[in-house]
Amino acid sequence: MNLTPSRDANLEDRLLICDCDGVLIDSETVAARVLVAELQALWPGVDVEPVVMPLLGLRIEAVLASAADTVNRTLTHDQVVAIRRAVEAAAMQAPTVPGIAEALAAVPFTKACASNSFSTYVDAVLQRTGLLRFFGERRFCADMVANPKPAPDVYLAAARAMRIDPLRCLVVEDSVTGVTAARAAGMPVLGFIGGGHATEGQIGALEKAGAQAVFDDMTRLPALVEQWLQNATFELR
Repeated sequence: MNLTPSRDANLEDRLLICDCDGVLIDSETVAARVLVAELQALWPGVDVEPVVMPLLGLRIEAVLASAADTVNRTLTHDQVVAIRRAVEAAAMQAPTVPGIAEALAAVPFTKACASNSFSTYVDAVLQRTGLLRFFGERRFCADMVANPKPAPDVYLAAARAMRIDPLRCLVVEDSVTGVTAARAAGMPVLGFIGGGHATEGQIGALEKAGAQAVFDDMTRLPALVEQWLQNATFELR
């Protein structure tokens, strides 16, 4: 299947879809730190960091459920809600990914945001950082669809809302969860590893999940978009 459209096609029929945490804002390290601290306070003596870190990209509720199952502990509904609110409050203050505003401004077609976080959080982040000007109301979140990532629901919702074929959408994701969701939606994906939480192991993991290219500097995004439009082969770095 050819996942790259011709450069001479109408740019109005193209959509760049960005994940929020880890792509627009450098929040995953902050989120992980709060998650670990909250769980260690509830489960003294349990080494939760190696359990939590591989789960980044999933909904917070899914991370907590998996972590609890792995270490044979339990969490109440109220504890889960409290941890999610603590994580969101901290992540909301995270800085933008360096170069993201300039990169978005240089991409010549419509942008949307697709996140595994709740709408209220994403709206607040986009407003605070000034990135809202690139997305407007084109944001699609876990609380707006039946299933969060790694299901394709948020990406398919974006394509339907914009009336754009999934093959004409290009996604930027930083997690295996997100790449899996985008590929399940039939969309080509760029894997971004320039956030504070990134590791060398992510390159292979994102490629294995289906990312067409992996990059670590957001200033490269416009050139990668241009390659996609020209039917060029992505250069993996």
